[in-house]
Amino acid sequence: MDFGRSEQPGGIEVPLAIKILVAGGFGAGKTTMVGALSEIPPLSTEEVLSDIGIGVDDVAASDRKETTTVAMDFGRITLKDDLVVYLFGTPGQDRFWFLWDELASGALGAVVLADTRRLTDCFPSIDYFERNGTPFIVAVNCFHNVQAHTIADIAAALDLDPGVPVVLCDARDRLSSRDALVRLVQHVLRLATPEPATR
Repeated sequence: MDFGRSEQPGGIEVPLAIKILVAGGFGAGKTTMVGALSEIPPLSTEEVLSDIGIGVDDVAASDRKETTTVAMDFGRITLKDDLVVYLFGTPGQDRFWFLWDELASGALGAVVLADTRRLTDCFPSIDYFERNGTPFIVAVNCFHNVQAHTIADIAAALDLDPGVPVVLCDARDRLSSRDALVRLVQHVLRLATPEPATR
């Protein structure tokens, strides 16, 4: 998918589109975040958890989870008439990872949601973005407004490269989720800005 502003036949200008991924492990809050941010009813490919997933999908830490994303979530944010953000939530289970390359194509960056109750579940997302050179931040989803660990401890546990931001957020809250997106864009801009030459 090619993102950017272009002029279509007939002189119609298509707005600049930015693609951002929301990734993370199973049950980390990806669908919730896309839904909280989207100005339109989000497109979701949620399916009810079934007996087939017993022993495969770990629902122990998310006792009320009844569905799972099997392809993607999609939402939209219009910032201006000529600037639109498209949000793509990735599936969390490894059996759906074959979709990631297509979803990640052309993305500005990613928000990796982390659940500190199952912190290792976000390792595959972090590994994927590091391997592909996609800028990302880690957003710790503070369930029930509980911050069990410090940002420094989480960054150390995830063995993040220096400079990868870690922020706290509540994926259910629009403003908190928006702040995570803003932090991602700031991170991308910092990476794109050359360091001033020293004498």
